[in-house]
Amino acid sequence: MINSYVCIDLETTGLNPKLDKIIEIGVVKVRDGKVVDTFSTYVNPGRKLEERIVELTGITQEQVNEAEEITTILPGLLEFLEDLPLLGHRVLFDYSFLKKAAVNQKLTLEKQGIDTLRIARCFLPQLEKRSLEYLCKYYEIPHVAHRAYADAEATHVLYQKLAEEFYEKDSRIFEPQTLHYAAKKETPATKAQKERLNKLIEQHQLAVDYDVEKLSRSEASRYTDKIYEKYGR
Repeated sequence: MINSYVCIDLETTGLNPKLDKIIEIGVVKVRDGKVVDTFSTYVNPGRKLEERIVELTGITQEQVNEAEEITTILPGLLEFLEDLPLLGHRVLFDYSFLKKAAVNQKLTLEKQGIDTLRIARCFLPQLEKRSLEYLCKYYEIPHVAHRAYADAEATHVLYQKLAEEFYEKDSRIFEPQTLHYAAKKETPATKAQKERLNKLIEQHQLAVDYDVEKLSRSEASRYTDKIYEKYGR
């Protein structure tokens, strides 16, 4: 059984790593089944948080505004992760956001992962749900949902309980699998794109929730198209 890993959870502005951003990172480093170190930080996404995200996570705009951006945080995080496998509940989701950020910074991130959701689906098909929140209630694991460090800590405990109960039945499900996510590097918005977008924002007196200077080329195009769609050319 794998007893040394880094259990990770991210809070994000949405579900799509191509469009959304990380706003909180929580990591629990485990060696021989014991927590030996932790990593926890807010992340500045460079945009305004939607009200639904604030309500879901309890993370405020002020908290992320005061945080470093992912470009500053990621090198230290990758060093913290070492060469240990990632453990997570739907671990590919968290990996995809990290991979996207790494590719943007020309950093290498290749990992193997263990997914507690996959394990639960295999051994607990009778349960109504297999969300982290539901499984924590099922196993009576103390848990504050939708906060990165609390989710990571709870996932670590959940993995240990699942392994204790089911490892002998089929150890293969508990083995790390190579994680795959194809991420393309984003290129910064061009000067012409930023000038065009700023002109449209001023022309239509729009209150936007993003920083034009920090947009990628695809993001600038998408926001420009949305304005054209609503107001015409």
